[in-house]
Amino acid sequence: MLLSFILISYWVTAQNTLNLRVTIDQTKLPLKGAIVTIPALKLAATSDTSGLISFHHIPDGKFEIEISFVGFDKEDKVITFPLQHPEEIYEFDLDREEDELAEVTVTTTRTNQNQRDIPTRVEALPLEELDEKSTLSPGNIKLLLGEATGISVQQTSAVSGTASFRIQGLDSHYTQLLQDGMPMYQGYSGGLSLLQISPLDLKQVEFIQGSASTLYGGGAIAGLINLISKTPEKAPELTLMLDETSAKGTDASVYYSQKWQHIGTTIFGSYNFNGAYDPSNTGFTAIPQTQQFTINPKVFFYMDEHNSGWFGVNTNYENLYGGDMQVIEGHADSTHRYFERNKTFRFSTQLSFTHKIDSTRQINVKNTIGYFNRELDEPGFNFRGKQLSSFTEVNYVQNEKRPVG
Repeated sequence: MLLSFILISYWVTAQNTLNLRVTIDQTKLPLKGAIVTIPALKLAATSDTSGLISFHHIPDGKFEIEISFVGFDKEDKVITFPLQHPEEIYEFDLDREEDELAEVTVTTTRTNQNQRDIPTRVEALPLEELDEKSTLSPGNIKLLLGEATGISVQQTSAVSGTASFRIQGLDSHYTQLLQDGMPMYQGYSGGLSLLQISPLDLKQVEFIQGSASTLYGGGAIAGLINLISKTPEKAPELTLMLDETSAKGTDASVYYSQKWQHIGTTIFGSYNFNGAYDPSNTGFTAIPQTQQFTINPKVFFYMDEHNSGWFGVNTNYENLYGGDMQVIEGHADSTHRYFERNKTFRFSTQLSFTHKIDSTRQINVKNTIGYFNRELDEPGFNFRGKQLSSFTEVNYVQNEKRPVG
């Protein structure tokens, strides 16, 4: 009995109490809700409005104390028990986390510049958001543009499903659409490409809301949208996407890229099909019969540390056929005869070359040649239009940092 009494007395005296306070490092204000844990003992508690926390019945030994709070750096400390001053309150000061935003480089200003260093407001959507949108809508960028502030997507034909996009309420022909800084979507670019561009091979989308006509002419009075394509990395990338919808739609896309020592490539291809769809049984298509394919291969050259460039080809075909369901199914008669067929074909080449003179100076050369063919057929109306255009740009860039004052 005497031995049991001695052991119980020793066990009671070996239980320690830890009192601590959690504060903000710079202001020394108490931090309510901070989580304090002792992992070895599986103990955890949160600080009160005064930042205080108490732990009881802690055995002798060395234990690691962990303190954490959202928005603050985590702190660890090892405390040895028994304490020399059991009544002492240990102070833990947490530092706020310093979030470093990733550097965003924009090319819409015709020179590669950091977003924070340019006077023009350029909004950039990163790759993470584009990946999300490509999963939700793999066949086009309509969803992506429709959710951007200040940009609205307007359906121009309920029959063939064509749409145009507007910036700040101005008509679509005042908006310029670019890819990699070049106007490759010539010919009604403000209204044709929404359903013809897949976000799968894009790494960034840049917007300028407001006049950019100084750089890109009268077609950019409302603003511009620049689609930045992915570039190859040393690690090969292969992405396959197959999507089926309950509205008779099928989307299939493939993207491949790889970079070697002096050469690299990206290859993108997609095929989109949608059967004529009339969910309300009105006799007219809510979604037109659609056939579309896109092929976009590119070759990148890395000659040396001063010279680099790339050459690409873009081919796109789209056939939209909507109207009376009996006409679409091939059973037209004197009553059922309305339809609208919209065919577009685009072919363009792009060339970009950069020569770096030194760390602050470089010369850029860009060229694109585009061919556009559009056919629009309705009862009693036929339209045929072709366009051949070219764009060439040569610029000299010199970056200097000058002292202010």
